[in-house]
Amino acid sequence: MPNNDKPHTAKADPAQAGVALAGVRTLLRKEILRFWKVAFQTVAAPVLTAVMYLLIFGHVLEDHVQAFPGVGYTSFLIPGLVMMSVLQNAFANSSSSLIQSKITGNLVFLLVTPLSHWAWFVAYVGASLVRGLAVGCGVLAVTVWFAPLRLAEPLWIVVFAALGAGMMGALGLIAGLWAEKFDQLAAFQNFIIMPMTFLSGVFYSVKSLPALWQAVSHLNPFFYMIDGFRRGFFGISDASPWLSLAVVGGSFLLVATVALRLLASGYKLRS
Repeated sequence: MPNNDKPHTAKADPAQAGVALAGVRTLLRKEILRFWKVAFQTVAAPVLTAVMYLLIFGHVLEDHVQAFPGVGYTSFLIPGLVMMSVLQNAFANSSSSLIQSKITGNLVFLLVTPLSHWAWFVAYVGASLVRGLAVGCGVLAVTVWFAPLRLAEPLWIVVFAALGAGMMGALGLIAGLWAEKFDQLAAFQNFIIMPMTFLSGVFYSVKSLPALWQAVSHLNPFFYMIDGFRRGFFGISDASPWLSLAVVGGSFLLVATVALRLLASGYKLRS
């Protein structure tokens, strides 16, 4: 990683802080533009995928499943699809950007800059947050026409969307640092991210599961992200929103700490 030595004089502090801030802004802008220039692929395509899930599952199960009292299945499904889209795209943004830079060799241009590991983290995770929330807003804007939604406790919507996207952006950094080729990154996504997402209650209430699988679901941090996010719409959840906040917040801090340590050590960046 770039040189992180402390300045030798107090007078250099403001100037160095200004340079660091400018570097973070530049890298953040670069990462946002990277996905925004191909928004049809990175934003519109996930929105279409979520709509297809809604049309298929909503049409088939609307008259057969009631997850929450007084809440139609399609209405129940929409927040889950929104949050699933946020999580998957936040992860994809940071992981794909880093692995692409490693494989193409242009990562060297970042390594020679005086950016600290904190600057890398803020820029990559910040861009992941933007992409995840952009896709989530797009999914919500399109799917809300299919069923009525309430905003019972909107603060939970904002909190869990931001924490979830931030955690997945940091997890994407870890995956991007670990992977040396696209196959390894795909394996990480297919065997870890996808199962944990689909087994988190996106399409069902975990209370409908047998006791054993309910216990397993409560070990999945993705469940608490989606359950807390859904709480903001209906005021109903399978778990306490405060418990969900503690689990998601703790998971974010753990994943962020690991990502920062790997960045600070230059793990698989210089080879």
